[in-house]
Amino acid sequence: MRELLRSVWTEPRAPDPPVRVWRDWALVGMVAPLVILEGLFRPDLPVSTRGYALTVALALVPTLLWRRTRPLPMVAIAFTTTGVAPLLLGHEPDLVSGAFLLLLPYALFRWGSGPEMVAGGAIVLGKICLSAALGHLGLADVVAGFAVMFAALALATTFRYRARLWARGLDQAKLRERERLARDLHDTVAHHVSAMAIRAQAGIAVAQARPDAAVDALRVIEAEATRALAEMRTMVRALRHAEPAELAPSPGIPEIAGLASRAAPGPVVDVELLGDLDGIPSTVGTAIYRLAQESVTNARRHARHATRIEVRVAADAGSVRLRVSDDGDPGPVRPTGPTVPGRFGIVGMTERAGLLGGTCEAGPNPDRGWTVAVALPRTGTPTGTAGTAGTAGTAGTAG
Repeated sequence: MRELLRSVWTEPRAPDPPVRVWRDWALVGMVAPLVILEGLFRPDLPVSTRGYALTVALALVPTLLWRRTRPLPMVAIAFTTTGVAPLLLGHEPDLVSGAFLLLLPYALFRWGSGPEMVAGGAIVLGKICLSAALGHLGLADVVAGFAVMFAALALATTFRYRARLWARGLDQAKLRERERLARDLHDTVAHHVSAMAIRAQAGIAVAQARPDAAVDALRVIEAEATRALAEMRTMVRALRHAEPAELAPSPGIPEIAGLASRAAPGPVVDVELLGDLDGIPSTVGTAIYRLAQESVTNARRHARHATRIEVRVAADAGSVRLRVSDDGDPGPVRPTGPTVPGRFGIVGMTERAGLLGGTCEAGPNPDRGWTVAVALPRTGTPTGTAGTAGTAGTAGTAG
């Protein structure tokens, strides 16, 4: 109980309460005439107090305009006034149109902070108890008053909780979108930038001995830079919503053949596609392409003295498997994502495979080189957690 009371007391105000809009003015414009009509034409109202009751009700109508932005002051004004009114009238103001005051405690519990809700609730309950003590309310009226207060509290709390869940879901969607953008930046633009850096280093190394190879490297750098710039512009247009982004179809398994390269400098990249590759969902095909792209980039970056990179994709009735191997020198374990600032390749690869219910493992070969092995279910059925990667997988290459 103590924890419950503490949580209520520490409850912050609901964010972004709506300011006065046309609906609020329309509500006031509807309630005020109803109060006037009832005060003037209701036959059972005492003539001696009719004018006073009408004046009090009309004076409280504007509280509706500030009920969300200033809920506690409006509740205090309204229920203090209606609590004092019976002392002057000798009875409760029996205007049916005065039911508009029920919107004030609802707004208090919907938009107010914990201390405001406690103080406002005490004011309302105090008014009910005072009227009962003065004999202006019978037992049935008191029970009805408490029931109405509880109903307002329950309804307001329900909408408040739903709004909080919606905001939380929106924040989670934004976080997932940021993660997707980060992964796309890493898988696309970072791939091109890495290729440019590798080609530039190789071009510098052979510039004097083989000028033609250096020129070829410059051509590759120009092509990679053009593609990276185009992809960056597409992402920026999509983010800014300035204009519809020209979204090309997501790359799939057939596009893996484009990773093949036999041009010097750099290791030869051989691609082999086997099995039934038709009918594979686009999510699986794109994931396989991105994983192959990342693995090739990592091999070019980290495999020392590698002369060959083999990319093999095999599909059967139940799964799609990717294997990327190089013949780099054996030696110390290559850099890992968690230990090298700014490198998250293997982390993203493992997450991407896990989101589709698959696994991603990376580690050294028994003799020499490095292998990345990925297995995805052909249907791409997602699971609640990332795929389980072996020990080598968490220590694999990271781009």
